[in-house]
Amino acid sequence: MSSSIPFPHPPTLHQPFGLPQGSVRGFLSVLICSFFWIVLLLPSMTPTTIPIAHFFLLTLVFLAFASNPHVTDLSLPVLPWLMRFLFVGGSVAVIAYIGYTDPARLSQRLTPNPAEITQWPALLGALSFGFAGGLFLRYVMGPHSRTFQSIRAWIGVLAMLCLIAETVIQFAIIPNMNDLPDPAKGLRIWEATLVSLVAAYFGTRA
Repeated sequence: MSSSIPFPHPPTLHQPFGLPQGSVRGFLSVLICSFFWIVLLLPSMTPTTIPIAHFFLLTLVFLAFASNPHVTDLSLPVLPWLMRFLFVGGSVAVIAYIGYTDPARLSQRLTPNPAEITQWPALLGALSFGFAGGLFLRYVMGPHSRTFQSIRAWIGVLAMLCLIAETVIQFAIIPNMNDLPDPAKGLRIWEATLVSLVAAYFGTRA
């Protein structure tokens, strides 16, 4: 008489907020890309060029596109695919529209301000530190740890809130602060923190 030995089921990976895998990265990618859309679509606005920190954030969008869900698995839930459609399709549509109607604006606003080039070492460090920190946290605590999954979810919440706050700061607050003394230093610290936080979430999902 033979008996089969049951194999234990692998631990369940609880996705943040109960959303399908890839949804939060999709939301973050839409928020990152939407900043570029606003800069390109508004005919008269501040900033007239995209802050260099957002180009570092844009590198994380490629991670969201290259990561799960796999393009061959069409059985996965619709939300991650919808997010991909939004940040990829929206970006293509905006660039095509501006490229056709005002090519000069496209090249002008997608070229970083030369004065901000000196910030790239600090921003690269923030990107690397955040991503490595998230990856290390995942490695030490384990992806199946409930504590890790809760921390990852909160990092995702903070990253989304900070991206929304950055959009409000750049397009609603700074243009209306006529007597602003010198926001450059404070903005550099804020943007480095923003890059590090968003990268940390992507690191926990790597």
